[in-house]
Amino acid sequence: MTHVLSAVAWPYANGPRHIGHVAGFGVPSDVFSRYMRMAGHDVLMVSGTDEHGTPILVQAEQEGVGPQELADRYNRVIAEDLHALGLSYDLFTRTTTRNHHAVVQELFRTVHRNGYMVAKKGMGAISPSTGRTLPDRYVEGTCPICGFDGARGDQCDNCGNQLDAIELKDPRSRINGETPVFVETEHFYLDLPALADALGSWLQGRAETGSWRPNVLKFSQNLLEDLKPRAMTRDIDWGIPVPLPGWEDNPAKRLYVWFDAVVGYLSASVEWARRSGDEDAWRAWWTDPSARSCYFMGKDNITFHSQIWPAELLAYDGRGAKGGEPGPYGDLQLPSEVVASEFLTMEGKQFSSSRGVVIYVRDVLARYQPDALRYFISAAGPENNDADFTWQEFATRTNSELVAGWGNLVNRTASLIARNVGSIPGRGELTDADRALLQTTSAGFGTVGGLIEAHRQRAGIAEAMRVVGEVNKYLTEQEPWKIKESDPERMRSVLHVTAQAVSDCRTLLSPFLPHSAQAVHEALGGTGTVSPLPQLREVTDLDDASRSYPVLTGDYRRGETLPQWAPHPVVPGTPVAPPKPVFTKLDVAAVVEEETARLREGL
Repeated sequence: MTHVLSAVAWPYANGPRHIGHVAGFGVPSDVFSRYMRMAGHDVLMVSGTDEHGTPILVQAEQEGVGPQELADRYNRVIAEDLHALGLSYDLFTRTTTRNHHAVVQELFRTVHRNGYMVAKKGMGAISPSTGRTLPDRYVEGTCPICGFDGARGDQCDNCGNQLDAIELKDPRSRINGETPVFVETEHFYLDLPALADALGSWLQGRAETGSWRPNVLKFSQNLLEDLKPRAMTRDIDWGIPVPLPGWEDNPAKRLYVWFDAVVGYLSASVEWARRSGDEDAWRAWWTDPSARSCYFMGKDNITFHSQIWPAELLAYDGRGAKGGEPGPYGDLQLPSEVVASEFLTMEGKQFSSSRGVVIYVRDVLARYQPDALRYFISAAGPENNDADFTWQEFATRTNSELVAGWGNLVNRTASLIARNVGSIPGRGELTDADRALLQTTSAGFGTVGGLIEAHRQRAGIAEAMRVVGEVNKYLTEQEPWKIKESDPERMRSVLHVTAQAVSDCRTLLSPFLPHSAQAVHEALGGTGTVSPLPQLREVTDLDDASRSYPVLTGDYRRGETLPQWAPHPVVPGTPVAPPKPVFTKLDVAAVVEEETARLREGL
């Protein structure tokens, strides 16, 4: 058994999340976590809502509310949506907890004490209309290196180079389009050059494992070519105070939201441990070199997970050029894998809430089954290349693959058993065809599991559906309905083998389709929970009894010690009733027409 940390990108709490977000961080991390639990590993899946920084202030001002009220509202909306999608977080929390503040401040103090957080003056972008600091990512313009118009103030996505906002040509605010004013200000900078050698050695080690997606590794290694100190504080009044004398009481200086957001992986683990009753339980995932940690996000966040966060951890551990000693959390381990997905577009256009080019998660789940969305993301999502979501393809895949393929197989099998036997039949002597089918489904566990573990989920679900196709073919060829009278024993054997194969396919698909996995289990007479779903709970802040908030959590281990990623023999005599359809067939033309109309209304 290996301890596996699934560190999932933190959705920003300034509005509901769209399906492009969950295609990048949500569904891929859940499929991986569910599989790794079933394979016998001890998984800790953590995340929460990211609630500090200028965008929260801007949105709150537009809505006429305070930043905490805005964060509270969207924290709940996002938690509800991820719950409905079935994402199996051990803890989904938030960055405005007192626990998170304490963990972030501890990391900052130790990084500063080790000499990697240096105060210096620089030029910061200010909005002339509001007087507020504009974060690097909210300033865009022309890249001074490659000439790309659309570079951000922290990096250019076209050439990959790290930038400062003041270097951009024709800079403008992404918030309102105005030209920012640059003023001198003092901030703490993370000394990335002093950590360059350690970062390079770590990335080289990751390259030697061969476990990273090539595009992510290449992008990360290119970042080493132009490392500069990176500001880790901001002129802003909404965020975590800088925990140093002369700074902590300054109402206009706060830690950079991206410094505190990535620390959330650790603080959420600590909160989970505290809520579990064993305050040190988190250490098994963070201080043990044999533990594995996989970070899931969209490709626009690679920099923060393959450079900034590892640099903070190295600085905390004292493993840079300046040396140093770890703080009370001990020697923290760096990411094993940074699993970044490409972008999901919508009908050929970039998702944009402000322009109405958006499909919110909750809207999809209000009209369609969650596993239909999960299936599309798993089978056609932006794993290694940008992918496009169209309502035509969504509805067509739902009907032709889920309904006509997998759902029809389950319905046929359960109906034949219910009508001809009434319970799972026993089996007689197996034929070559029987053995070949059971060998196919059994082999699927190694193939599909290996693909999921290697973060090749599109290939994994394709292989699982190929196996489903083989079971459908077997049932059609064996025609048990024709031999009920002439050879009832053979009919029962065919139905037994088919039931076993369907059970195996249910397990193969359960990481991808947890809601329907439970329905398939019950269609074949199963009882109990085989596909645990998350629970949405209201909790009190561990360090502030006046505050409460929703969290996602759950018990996904099922109380069993044996690995679940294996065939489970069906039990003859188990009653099977006439089934209900597992998946809902869609009217493709109506879906396209209605959803296109909704999109036009949004524009």
